[in-house]
Amino acid sequence: MDKDKGLTHFDEEGKARMVDVSKKQPTLRRAVAACTVVMKAETLEMLLAKKTSKGDVFQIARIAGIMAAKQTPALIPLCHPVALTAVDVDLRPVSDKAVEIRAQAHARDVTGVEMEALTAASVAALTVYDMCKAVDRGISVTDLRLLEKSGGKSGTYTR
Repeated sequence: MDKDKGLTHFDEEGKARMVDVSKKQPTLRRAVAACTVVMKAETLEMLLAKKTSKGDVFQIARIAGIMAAKQTPALIPLCHPVALTAVDVDLRPVSDKAVEIRAQAHARDVTGVEMEALTAASVAALTVYDMCKAVDRGISVTDLRLLEKSGGKSGTYTR
């Protein structure tokens, strides 16, 4: 860790604080996050065939992720409200037992959108679990991670 940066959500006395971003200029911000939902092969087959009593699980999860991104500052303490300009959530099978969820957030703002992308991916995954738990209690949500971010003073990050 760069010792000059430190943990910005604490002041010199160690008290929690919201970082002051009032002097920063808005720039185009983008972040991509992902996670994986692992389930029984039969469960994934059912989802892909859209044979669930609750409807199209992927579409519901996509909407849940978008809605969650917009609520990020209400869920994560000290997270700044960001004027999101776009949120995309994509769900795709990556094996016969797993779905990868990728969430992308965009804004023209003074702070990044990593937390919004991470929140969107995680809530979309939780929605898949919630909608499928009656047939598969063993579903796991794994590997929540930031894949990319761009914009702002710290520049571009790619995992």
